[in-house]
Amino acid sequence: MSIWRLKPVSAFEADMKKSDLKRVLTKWGLTSLGIGAIIGGGIFTLTGIAAHDYAGPALALSFVIAGIGCLFASLCYAEFASVLPVEGSAYAYAYGTVGELFAWFIGWNLILEYMMGATTVAVAWSGYFVKLLHIFHIDFPIWLCNDLATATEKCKELGLAAPSFAFNLPAFIITWIVTAILVKGIKEAAKTNNIIVIIKIAVVLFVIIVGAFYINTENWTPFIPEAVPALDEAGKETGKMNFGFGGVLTAATIVFFAYIGFDAVSTQAGEAINPKKDVPFAIVASLIICTLLYILVSLVLTGMVKYTELDKAAPVASAFSGIGLNWAVLIITIAATAGLTSVMLVMMLGQTRIFLGMSKDGLLPKFFKTLHPNFKTPHKSTILVGCIISLVAAFTPIDKVSEMCSMGTLLAFAMVCVAVMILRYKKPELERPYKTPAVYLVGSLGVGFNVFLMTQVRLETWKFFLVWGTLGVVVYFLYSKKKSNLNNLDNQN
Repeated sequence: MSIWRLKPVSAFEADMKKSDLKRVLTKWGLTSLGIGAIIGGGIFTLTGIAAHDYAGPALALSFVIAGIGCLFASLCYAEFASVLPVEGSAYAYAYGTVGELFAWFIGWNLILEYMMGATTVAVAWSGYFVKLLHIFHIDFPIWLCNDLATATEKCKELGLAAPSFAFNLPAFIITWIVTAILVKGIKEAAKTNNIIVIIKIAVVLFVIIVGAFYINTENWTPFIPEAVPALDEAGKETGKMNFGFGGVLTAATIVFFAYIGFDAVSTQAGEAINPKKDVPFAIVASLIICTLLYILVSLVLTGMVKYTELDKAAPVASAFSGIGLNWAVLIITIAATAGLTSVMLVMMLGQTRIFLGMSKDGLLPKFFKTLHPNFKTPHKSTILVGCIISLVAAFTPIDKVSEMCSMGTLLAFAMVCVAVMILRYKKPELERPYKTPAVYLVGSLGVGFNVFLMTQVRLETWKFFLVWGTLGVVVYFLYSKKKSNLNNLDNQN
């Protein structure tokens, strides 16, 4: 029983034939899911930090660089999706090319991308929702919209007594609303996402079109500000540089995480009407559309307001408020809240489908592949995921945990790039409705880009990542290796 044994392509094909999931997603329905996962609060927050501290007006160039880096991975995802259109995403791709242990490790770390990502988004949603209510002069008690650590810190800043208990109620509630939608069915989830995506794109276009009339081209000069030494909180030089081309690259690593989500499209292959053609299209299309929107928004923002004057916490809202369009702040806040809702929906959807794929292979208990008799959704695992996310979001400060989401994502991206090159070499005869162009160049560049971003993550995050990975390996040898469906194939042979 080798840990490097592969799941045969014939086994993937058999899974596709006997799947009970409802195939209702069209080409554009899948694309909408991709856009829903990508465009979230990032465009309304990360742009301020990246422009103000690192890139200046060249933020648009940072988005181009990050978009190209993601494109390498997306092209590799697209080929795999055309060959193996099954739920499981990077986990399934690794299982068919690299081996079982590596596939398990990828699946284990995708929990960090989807579940921890959804948790982070739930807390961010709570923040925007509270801001939205504040516009209407409705204020939540601090202890009822934050975890205890965050609530204590905010009370200290305001000179108030620290609470003895805190519970992030908005984050808890939105998680269960999304959970209920996902249990009801993929069709309902897709419809909800489509509505939200329409709202998001409409508001992003509003920002671009209206903001364009208030652009002062002098704010774009210099386009790439002169490099200056980066300082720490104590005012000492860190050895790194802000601005200049180095600053543009640093900003690219920051805004890269505004692109996370396109890979979730591949987890919906089991519910796509024509997965071999539509999933690859949706992956690439959603990424290109979002990249164009990001570039235009960044140009508008840095044109409306001098980059040094951008509000790092709420750059879009503050830019419009600064030119006297206070009414636009309401629209932007609503869009950010809606945007985060769809990100949560797609991330939680992706997590349950990863669990479903791993359970079908015997690597997780049967609990995770149980489908609702009417809705044909993995309702038990969806409720479990909702329970975990809602409690973690309600009680835990997750500013550092969000970096774990990024680590899981980057590892998955890099592995898919490696795996597609391995499969092209080992199985050149496989039918590929979509082929990655210049696969060995694109794949190598994809690996290099994602590994580079992983080196930019804090040491503390790496330590946690290693602990999490070690735990995953232990679970594999104690349970998954013994329960794997491939054991039956080994015995037959």
